[in-house]
Amino acid sequence: MHRHFLLFKPYGYLSQFIYELKRKKKLLGELYDFPEGTMAIGRLDEDSEGLLLLTTDGMVSEIVRSKKVKKEYYVQVDGIITPEAIEQLQKGVEIGFEGGKYITKPCNAFIVSEIPDFGPRAKKIRDERHGPTSWASITISEGKFRQVRKMTAAVGFPTLRLVRVRIGNVYLQNLKAGEVLEVPSFQLDNESI
Repeated sequence: MHRHFLLFKPYGYLSQFIYELKRKKKLLGELYDFPEGTMAIGRLDEDSEGLLLLTTDGMVSEIVRSKKVKKEYYVQVDGIITPEAIEQLQKGVEIGFEGGKYITKPCNAFIVSEIPDFGPRAKKIRDERHGPTSWASITISEGKFRQVRKMTAAVGFPTLRLVRVRIGNVYLQNLKAGEVLEVPSFQLDNESI
């Protein structure tokens, strides 16, 4: 019987269970007693946080990755993001990718007026003395390396904190950083997998 989990990946953890290099890194297995063979579906960078799906079923992992499922991120940016910058994000912006240039596909983006309650990050983000910050939501169905960070930088608002809040129809819900929730399946679109 396969098992499936939702995890709020905290800041500073790698989206993996094994790390072969010498430097000591924080791995997912330190957060919960996952069954043998558990794998993360997709990944979040070490300095990104939020929803990560885990499963013992390699087929589910393949299906999720192949479906080009929409992923929503809340980003805290440096400065007060403007409607013009949001419009640029929606239309697509040029980012660097694999040594070349890439234009991101049109996406859904909007200003988040109410500060989300994700709790404090493990490593403190600079404080208000360095100027104001604001939050935006960006939903993409592609996933180039560090794409969302590159997108906000391209419109002049570098990302300070990035939290994935949704994958398909699966939401972060009220999970706190480091918390794990076992689920019977993933409801990514209208079908359960």
